[in-house]
Amino acid sequence: MSTEFTKKELLNKRVLGFFGGIIVFLLIYLAPISGLGYTGKMDLALSLMTVVWWATQVAQPAYVGGFFLMMLIITKTATPAQVFSKPWTGSTMWLVMGAYLIAGAVNESGVGQRIAYAFIIRFVRSWNGLIVGIFVLTFILALLIPHPWPRAFMILAVVLAVGRAADMDKDDLGKLGLAIFAASCPLSGAFLTGDTSLNPLAVADSGISVSFVRYFEVMSVPKIVAALITMFLIMFLFKPNKPIKIDVAQLKVEQQKLGQMSGKEKRTIFWIVVAIILWLTSSITGIDVGWLTLTVAVLMSMPVIGGILTPASWSGVQINVLVFLTSAMAIGNVGAVTGMNKWLATTVIPGNLPHNIYLLSLEITLFAMIIHMFMGSVIAVMGITIPAFVTATAHMGISPLAISLLVFSVTNLHYILPFHNLAVLVGMDGGGYTAKQVSKLGIALTPFIFLIAIVLMFWFHICGLA
Repeated sequence: MSTEFTKKELLNKRVLGFFGGIIVFLLIYLAPISGLGYTGKMDLALSLMTVVWWATQVAQPAYVGGFFLMMLIITKTATPAQVFSKPWTGSTMWLVMGAYLIAGAVNESGVGQRIAYAFIIRFVRSWNGLIVGIFVLTFILALLIPHPWPRAFMILAVVLAVGRAADMDKDDLGKLGLAIFAASCPLSGAFLTGDTSLNPLAVADSGISVSFVRYFEVMSVPKIVAALITMFLIMFLFKPNKPIKIDVAQLKVEQQKLGQMSGKEKRTIFWIVVAIILWLTSSITGIDVGWLTLTVAVLMSMPVIGGILTPASWSGVQINVLVFLTSAMAIGNVGAVTGMNKWLATTVIPGNLPHNIYLLSLEITLFAMIIHMFMGSVIAVMGITIPAFVTATAHMGISPLAISLLVFSVTNLHYILPFHNLAVLVGMDGGGYTAKQVSKLGIALTPFIFLIAIVLMFWFHICGLA
């Protein structure tokens, strides 16, 4: 009965969202808006309709995004080159494809599980130790597995084995599941390749190209601070229902089931090391991280030197994510051409933005969080707010990269309900945690996001961005 009610409730939400988006489109398109020509008004109407549809989940996000892309072209709001050129002639999409392939290789070869078991057996002995271990593993594996979902599910598989060995109940396992996916929110942003769905997009939205090392320099400290705050909140809010004792002997048995390291695993480790070296030296070689990532992924399929990826490995590259990213990037890119971004900056954003960088960071954070509460989609918020704030702060001497990374960071850390963050939402089924637990953590974390925003701006100032 409850399942039927949930399906009916979801259907009603989708139907209301569908017609709500159409109404928003008509209101914008028919309204006499000064300062916007035909293309600007059509762009605004289509963008807001798309955002409403994303927020209310009227269809899988890529279908909505695909419709938005086609409407931009059919209505002559933008040319195909204006819609597709930046995402596809740049490196972003190729980085995403390469990252999916490498993540699949690490996951399927068993290298990630081997690392996780070795770490937990050596260092973890308690409940809090397990939570710390989850965050440390997430940080380490963010460098090795360039996508948060396969990384989180791989850690989850090991943690569930730990839980079973320690005779944990379902509720405690759910708390640990939440810790895994909550950890991915801040720590996936520490490396440029840590979340190839969001991090390159945030950089691309700024219009500034950065190397792997420069991104880590700018984002690592704030993201580690955000991760520590999240970790301590989880320790405080979610206690185990009974004392936990980690059964190391049983874990060693599980570890032994992996067997001796295979040739495939050794070759996977070799290519991961090569990828990391190439990422770290990209500022020296001048070769974009995206081109390097896909090149390494392709070499992993070659005979003799590879033999890791197969034709079936392409199924791990999610075309829906590529379409969704293209549409999200098109909001900002096309908005710059049609004048929508400039109009939003002068009309929606307060004209008297503070020049003090810390007050500015707080105001941007509040604005982004309010929009995120209703939109739900991190990418949708980024697509609308980053171009507007970049335009509004252009005269302040603050790098567009700082504005873009600030909006991205605070929005990705902000979740009151599961749908506010895709990683948290994706993990609910396998992770075993509830919407109530997500809200408990998200509400407690929300005030700290303002502190994180100040840390971000302080660190950006140290790095010469603000």
